[in-house]
Amino acid sequence: MSDFHEEPIGGGIIVCTSQAHRFGTDAFLLTRFSRYREKDLVTELGTGCGIIPLLMQKHRPPRMIWAADIQENAIEQLTAGMAASGITDGITPVCADLRELWDGAPLEHCDLVLCNPPYQPPGSGFEAADASQRIARHGIHCTPEDVCRAGARLLKQGGRLCVCGRPERLPDYICAMRAAGTEPKRLRFVQKTAADRPWLFLLEGKRGAASFLQMEPPFIMYENGTLTAEAAALYTNGEETST
Repeated sequence: MSDFHEEPIGGGIIVCTSQAHRFGTDAFLLTRFSRYREKDLVTELGTGCGIIPLLMQKHRPPRMIWAADIQENAIEQLTAGMAASGITDGITPVCADLRELWDGAPLEHCDLVLCNPPYQPPGSGFEAADASQRIARHGIHCTPEDVCRAGARLLKQGGRLCVCGRPERLPDYICAMRAAGTEPKRLRFVQKTAADRPWLFLLEGKRGAASFLQMEPPFIMYENGTLTAEAAALYTNGEETST
């Protein structure tokens, strides 16, 4: 615990962060975009510090969340966050490679799979010297094809895969979803202001669905220098939309 920093996120929930595994606004955006429900069986791939499953515990949590990561230190952080938050059930941490999954994985049973994957392909941009940071930030063990194939194995028919990423990588995820039999159904871009280019996409695919992509209005973070009402709601109990 000495290497972890405890960050309260409201509702009595504490996330343990480190240099290797931290969180940003994208985790709040993906959680909200997923529209998870109380009855859902959920898996998050590449959980990192566990911010998404911990966020889901704040308000009407789903029936069960499997939170998987290839790095043991990430699972240690999530477990520490659960302990600090007094969470004893509802989240099952799993140290596993998403390319192989794990013994007892809920294959073809999940209603929802989420992934906030590494944004940079291997060898692109500046790579951190620390191995854990390289794995978390670059797709060394996690390509769009890997994510979408794993999601397809976990999802039941009609189940949903929700991912986020940089706009320049959107074509890779659309193609990978379709190749895995998960049809892209809903897309939303996130912009700093209405005048700025998008910095993030949020994409939902549905297992075995027919072709039809719904474009949602852009998510605007700031207006006149302050958070929009929708953006402010990310950090309160308004971030979860259970339907």
